[in-house]
Amino acid sequence: MTEPSKVIHIRNVGHEISENDLLQLVQPFGVVTKLVMLRAKNQALLQMHDLTSAVNVLQYYTSVQPSVRGRNVYIQFSSHQELTTADQNSQGRKGDQDSQPNRILLVTIHHMLYPITVEVLHQVFSPYGFVEKIVTFQKSAGFQALIQYQSRQSALQARSSLQGRNIYDGCCQLDIQFSNLNELQVNYNNERSRDFTNPSLPTEQRGKSSQMGNAAAIAAAFSSGLPPGVTGTNDRCTLLATNLNPDKIDEDKLFNLFSIYGNIVRIKLLRNKPDHALVQMGDGFQAELAVHFLKGALLFGKRLELNFSKYPNITPAADTHEYAGSSLNRFNNNAVKNYKYCCSPTKMIHLSSLPQDVSEEDIVTHLEEHGTIVNVKLFEVNGKKQALVLFEDEEQATEALVCKHANTIDRSVIRISFSQLQSI
Repeated sequence: MTEPSKVIHIRNVGHEISENDLLQLVQPFGVVTKLVMLRAKNQALLQMHDLTSAVNVLQYYTSVQPSVRGRNVYIQFSSHQELTTADQNSQGRKGDQDSQPNRILLVTIHHMLYPITVEVLHQVFSPYGFVEKIVTFQKSAGFQALIQYQSRQSALQARSSLQGRNIYDGCCQLDIQFSNLNELQVNYNNERSRDFTNPSLPTEQRGKSSQMGNAAAIAAAFSSGLPPGVTGTNDRCTLLATNLNPDKIDEDKLFNLFSIYGNIVRIKLLRNKPDHALVQMGDGFQAELAVHFLKGALLFGKRLELNFSKYPNITPAADTHEYAGSSLNRFNNNAVKNYKYCCSPTKMIHLSSLPQDVSEEDIVTHLEEHGTIVNVKLFEVNGKKQALVLFEDEEQATEALVCKHANTIDRSVIRISFSQLQSI
């Protein structure tokens, strides 16, 4: 275990999370003297004024799961005892790729008392250079927008000039970060998105392709806005999962976890690297969702690393498991409904397809080997038994899901997903 340090290492820092968000997380415990955002790694380093303050942060968040803008983050002591200016500069060059800015900005608007439209954003940002595209969406973090300039210099100048400023007096404060996206895809010119280089785009979907249909389904599920990092244009379907626990993982357990975010085509464990696996999703949208929600999740004592594979697909072979035709794939029907339930792992799991005579004791007996169950609630929806089970922490709930989804209770094949409810 890393020895106590004034420097705190924070993981799973999504691109929607700002420096101010992290400061608010730890400032109740003491003064923060330095903060380094490692955007490319979804991480941050934060130095407290003294060791006691840092220890208090770690002690508090050992018993309370820290969450920022609806995303769980993970806190530990850093191997650094001190962050020097040189550390900050070198960390920025190596880890925070958007410190060498690209031309796309991620803008979050706080204290939004007046509606913000594409036209308003264009008026605010166009003085700094030619704005090519704007996409807006609503997240738990609030109203957000992606703004693509023609040049990186324009984006840099806009961020430097506008960061922290209000659009209107006393409200609509701009929190601006560099996005990690390379290109914005705008399909429609309407009140939510605009491509200023292509005024002939339609205002609504014409429904010509299945991929567009998928994008619309995800957008509908996510309040008409895709999660940060989910572009809707990705065509890479195969993911590389690393830092797995080779003693406990297998293809079916990976299927149970990844199938929450899309249909699974096939999975292959790499025999020469037993903590590596390839997972081929049904399409690029679903692959992006899996990366967004699963990267950094705890599974069997290991923190999951997840990236897009260099391979476009997994070649069928004797050592690959096929799932393309499986009835257990969750997105064969009701895709919008299933996208709506996508979230990062939580302490609460939802069980459905339960036998009618199941009891809370039956459920506890079925799941208790995976961790401490805090609460269980049985209920009926349209005459069918369902249940919520609250574990002590996310890792226990994740283990229960990957081990017991698609298992049987009294000849009923149960289905398990994460619940976004905080309590029963």
